Amino acid sequence: MADLKVISLLPAATEIICALGLESQLIGRSHECDFPESIRELPVCSSAKFISGSDSQEIDRQVKEILSDALSIYTIDREMIRRLNPDVIITQAQCEVCAVSLKDVETALEGLLDKECRIISLEPNVLGDVYNEIKNIAAVFGVSDRGDNLLEQAGERIDIIRHKLKFISEKPRVACIEWLAPLMIAGNWTPELVEVAGGEPVLAVNGKHSPFVDFVDLANADPEIIIVMPCGFSIPRTLQEISLLLDLPGWHDLRAVKSNRVYIADGNQYFNRSGPRLTDSVEILAEIINPKQFVFGYEGEAWIKFNLA
Repeated sequence: MADLKVISLLPAATEIICALGLESQLIGRSHECDFPESIRELPVCSSAKFISGSDSQEIDRQVKEILSDALSIYTIDREMIRRLNPDVIITQAQCEVCAVSLKDVETALEGLLDKECRIISLEPNVLGDVYNEIKNIAAVFGVSDRGDNLLEQAGERIDIIRHKLKFISEKPRVACIEWLAPLMIAGNWTPELVEVAGGEPVLAVNGKHSPFVDFVDLANADPEIIIVMPCGFSIPRTLQEISLLLDLPGWHDLRAVKSNRVYIADGNQYFNRSGPRLTDSVEILAEIINPKQFVFGYEGEAWIKFNLA
C-alpha cells in the first residue's frame, strides 16, 4: 500500500498514528495536538473560537453561547488543507465540544480537493472501542501487525493490574471530576478505568457521556477518593482554578477531603484522550487508588496529591 498522507484533527488520533510508527505520513494536525513533542512542527489546520485562557465558567459560557447559535466552536483552515492535499483526515463524532467534529470536516471538504479524501471518524465510548479503533486505523494504513502488537502490550499491562488486585476485595468509591464549573463527572471510558484500577466509580456510568452534577449529588455520594482531571487542563492549569472547588459550601466536609485523599491528574494528556495513553491512565489510577500495591512512577508528572497545607 502506498503511503497515505494523513491530517489528524484529534489529539488521540495523532497519538495513535505515531504509536503505530506512521508519524512520517502525518502532514497536518489540530491546534490541540501536542504529543509526541516531534509533531508540534507540523502545520496546524484548526483553531478554537472560544478564548482558551479563560476560566472554567467563562469557557463554559462561551461554548454554550456558540452552540446555542447552532455554530461549530472550531474553525478548520480550508486553505491549509487544500495545500496539504491529504489522502486521509481523522476526526471524531464523540463530542462537539472536545474537538473538531465529523460534521465540521465534511462541511470543510465540500468541493475543496480534486481527489477523494477518506474521512475516519472516531467515536469511542468504552475502552474496548478505543482499542478497536486503534486496530481499525492500523488496518487502513496496512500495519495491522503493529496494531496487534500495540494492543497486546496494552492488554499485558492491564492484566498485571487485574491480577494483583484479584484478592483485594476493598474497592474505595471514586469520583473523577472532569470540569470544575459547572461540576461534571468523567463518564465514557473513565468509570471502566476506575474499576480496572480497583475502585468503584460514582455519579457516572461507563459508556455514557460525562454528566453535569450538583454539588449536593457529590456530597450525597461522599466518595472516599476524589480525582480532579478537567478536560483539556494540565495540573498547573487545574491548580489555578482549584478554588472553584475549595470554595463550594460543604467541600471541606467531604470524606475524601477530610481524609486527605484528593488528587489532581493531568486530564489533558491522559484521561481525556481516547488513545494509547489510556493504558497509562489505568496505571495512574492504580497508583492513586491502591498506592500500597502499585508504583509505576507517574506521581509528580501525571498526578499529584492535593494538600491544603
